[in-house]
Amino acid sequence: MIRLDPAFLAVPLAHRALHRPGSERLENSRAAIRATMEHGYGIEIDVQMSSDGVAMVFHDDNLDRLTNGAGPVRAHSAAGLAGITLNGTDEGIPTLAEVLALVAGRVPLLIEVKDQHGQMGETNGMLEEAVVRDLAGYEGAVALMSFNPHSVIWLAKLAPTIPRGIVTCDYAPDHCPELTPQIRDRLRAIPDMEAARASFISHQWDDLDRPRVAELKAAGADILCWTIRSQEAAKTAGRIAQNITFEGYLPALPA
Repeated sequence: MIRLDPAFLAVPLAHRALHRPGSERLENSRAAIRATMEHGYGIEIDVQMSSDGVAMVFHDDNLDRLTNGAGPVRAHSAAGLAGITLNGTDEGIPTLAEVLALVAGRVPLLIEVKDQHGQMGETNGMLEEAVVRDLAGYEGAVALMSFNPHSVIWLAKLAPTIPRGIVTCDYAPDHCPELTPQIRDRLRAIPDMEAARASFISHQWDDLDRPRVAELKAAGADILCWTIRSQEAAKTAGRIAQNITFEGYLPALPA
């Protein structure tokens, strides 16, 4: 089990980088990433896959909400996605390789590999392979995580020396209506830590009092949480979590 670099527990992590709605700092954008580093926070980003097998830094499965494009991300090539602009900006969608070059180890970088399966089932490993390929030779604090435990298991095989975690939550039906009750019940129990050789979880902040979270913490897992939107919520989460992923405000940095 590979532990998180201490940097991941030292400074708050900006959710999808330090974005601000209605500005040119859209989530997961280069501008948001630069702003995060300027403020001294760590960065959390998401990756999806292009049609030609390139890891792209983007949250949604579809382009509609965040860009001037439409349809699934995976229906477009990396070059095509680079030409699709993020709303209100002149930026295209960046590749993970571009973002790694931009960050260059200056702050901790937490990468969430988005589920490509739709039902949190077995994956073909293509996105995981693309991510690990891009990370070859990267110098700096980096860690990988996914809601889909099968993805994290793939990452354990492909990159055993990079810290891995599972993103977890209460799996309420209104949060994930696409999942069957059986899948929600299974994932809620966080049963795959050992199979994934995961050293941390990033858990829904207002569900941190779940007994399984305490059990994992007692067993030595690091506990991160998502997504904090106020200092009051951060204080509550800090009773259990060792660090926060945040958005919508600027948390205090360590002195």
